Amino acid sequence: MLEATHQIETSDGTMGCFSVHPEEGRAYPAVILYMDAPGIREELREFCRRIAGQGYYVLLPNMYYRPGTTPFDYVELMDPTTGAATMKKMFAAMGSLTNELVMRDSRAMLDFLATQSAVTSGAKGCIGYCMSGQYVVSAAGTFPEDIAAAASLYGVSIVTDQPDSPHLLADRIRGELYLGFAETDEYVPDNVVPDLVAALDANGVAHRTETFPTTHHGFCFPERGPAYSEKAAETVWDRVFDLFRRRLA
Repeated sequence: MLEATHQIETSDGTMGCFSVHPEEGRAYPAVILYMDAPGIREELREFCRRIAGQGYYVLLPNMYYRPGTTPFDYVELMDPTTGAATMKKMFAAMGSLTNELVMRDSRAMLDFLATQSAVTSGAKGCIGYCMSGQYVVSAAGTFPEDIAAAASLYGVSIVTDQPDSPHLLADRIRGELYLGFAETDEYVPDNVVPDLVAALDANGVAHRTETFPTTHHGFCFPERGPAYSEKAAETVWDRVFDLFRRRLA
């Protein structure tokens, strides 16, 4: 595997990114991995490496570059003495992002990928967890000519009552979506899955949407302690890799 760091210029500053892809000498379809709320950490880089191992160029952006926020340690988040304060800071960092801002960043990433000799032209994919579920759906609708496959895992704020709600872009999506949800998730209201499915179906969007029994928010991350479900997480990987194989060939 070949790994690198990049500084991508956006309309708001410089966004640090990590990339990984297989050996030199050929080009690969690109996949953008949008981080979850705790931010960039080795666990996410390992996810990138796993995707790259299937034959992709994977780009991981530091979405907290505007406030300059450092990653949030999950141990601190769960610590009874530090958890509340750390959680407050994390939610503030999340609040610094909007769909509009992240789509501007996404445009910059797509422009960057177009300059990379290790990236094929044409269809690209994206995957996002937690807070970034909304952003992969938004990317699929904002850049339908680029995003052919988008995967969201227990994504939040995909359906809201705001004018920038990602589900309102369903009529623009041309790619295929995979949407995996937890059975118990305090961050995803009960109406989200049925309302999202209705919007996608009404607009003829190809998708697979499923809820994993006995799972909780964060079930894909091995470092998430009791929330982690190996069975569900491995099923998600199978679904995602199948989607990418079919849509990013």
